[in-house]
Amino acid sequence: MRALIGAVLLGGMSHAIAGGVGPSPATSVLDRELAAIVNDAQRPLSGLSVLAIRDGKVAYHQQFGLRRLDTAGNGMTAPVTPSTMFRIASISKMMTTFGAMKLVEEGKLRLDEDISTVMGFPVRNPAYPDKPITLRHLLSHTSTLRDDAGYSWGTDTSLREVLLPGGRRNGKGEMWARDGVPGEYFTYCNLNWGVIGTLMERASGERFDRLMKRLLLQPMGLHGGYNPSEFTEQEVSDTATLYRRRTRDTEIWDPKGPWIAQVDDFGVSAPLAPAGIDKYEIGTNGTLFSPTGGMRISAADMGKVMLMLINNGRYEGKQILKPETLKLMFQHPHVAGPALEDERRFIDHSRSTLQAFAPLPGGPDLVVSAREEL
Repeated sequence: MRALIGAVLLGGMSHAIAGGVGPSPATSVLDRELAAIVNDAQRPLSGLSVLAIRDGKVAYHQQFGLRRLDTAGNGMTAPVTPSTMFRIASISKMMTTFGAMKLVEEGKLRLDEDISTVMGFPVRNPAYPDKPITLRHLLSHTSTLRDDAGYSWGTDTSLREVLLPGGRRNGKGEMWARDGVPGEYFTYCNLNWGVIGTLMERASGERFDRLMKRLLLQPMGLHGGYNPSEFTEQEVSDTATLYRRRTRDTEIWDPKGPWIAQVDDFGVSAPLAPAGIDKYEIGTNGTLFSPTGGMRISAADMGKVMLMLINNGRYEGKQILKPETLKLMFQHPHVAGPALEDERRFIDHSRSTLQAFAPLPGGPDLVVSAREEL
């Protein structure tokens, strides 16, 4: 990997409040440039946290703006701090993938096994009934699953009802593509990670959010996770609300519109667990805690993840992932798919999955970033 890796965690798209002046002229220039981005008249950000690693050490870590805006008119605001956590959207897929690969290392999941074996019912694209779907297909967006029928459900729904023909939520089978054979055709799909989360639950017997704490967060000393209702009081307080400037009756961005909370408005109401979670049957619906986009984490802790990747899966004396596991994850599968421009848009959206770990020509080997555009 190259020497410089950066994590950028953005709040909603308020005026910047820099977290301090850096020790060097170069850092001061960077502070000013980042503050200018936050204060951009057409695309302002409510808050921003930036961390860069050079030569295996944190070379820059700075915060700008607010994690909580005064949208209620009570004068209460809160700045972004070094430990502020953001919902990192599709970068969550990378973190979920680490957890899945830990289970592969433990022999509880297999990359090339028919997932029907673990799911407990046949998982097949009706257009290709003889082609098994594997974990490798899910991780590389080649399963032929699609998001057309949704990719998140409550505790009253099981994935069996979604994926099985004739199931209560199967409808007309819109979640299956007809334009490519499983394993041979790439199209980005969030539902893949809901299935992965379900596989992880079934293989481990643990609920996804708690499983990820055991597999990844606790061994690395990371705060946050996929379930804010189980965060400490301090973690809830330091979770950024994600905002958008828009008119109240549309989702269209409007730089002159009010800031409207989109996600994690915990300054107004405390985080709630999914309705009915006390009766949830583990292994039936891994979408509950959004393996695809629901993780909250700080830039500082993302930096720890980057250091783990730089050091071949090792962090502070602990082997989090085996070097051969990371080598496998950085391989780029050669599959057909949509136009190249579509794949470029995907890579820009989230360099978080098996096929997206491969370096781009002329670019850094890994750039981890999260942009929230809800």
